[in-house]
Amino acid sequence: MTDRDFKAYILPTLTVSNALAAIDFYVRAFGAEVLNSSTFDGHTVAIMVVEGAQFIVADESPSYGNIAPERLLGVSVRIGLMVVDPDAIAKRAIDAGIITVYPVADQSYGYRLGHFIDPFGHHWEIGRPLK
Repeated sequence: MTDRDFKAYILPTLTVSNALAAIDFYVRAFGAEVLNSSTFDGHTVAIMVVEGAQFIVADESPSYGNIAPERLLGVSVRIGLMVVDPDAIAKRAIDAGIITVYPVADQSYGYRLGHFIDPFGHHWEIGRPLK
């Protein structure tokens, strides 16, 4: 790949207290696939994908300032997971144990979207643009 072929993108890393459990949850909740995973010194990092959208899951490493939401008592970023069928993905996530803040519905700002919190404290907005 040349620099000319490369397109910039954002690749979020979700810091969690238990990466192996989080990987399992995202597979069950979102139908995510693991593209690559490695464990070194007891810390796991995995690159995952849902319908082409990639993200990384990593065990926390406080010495580098990477701390899980449970320890922070909150998050500063919500993850927008835009998918073809948000209702189906939300149902799957609910069945896997995600907490609903508000369900998927048509929003006045042009999205069909719901807000959820996963067992590791990360906030997900599952949706798609309205046509």
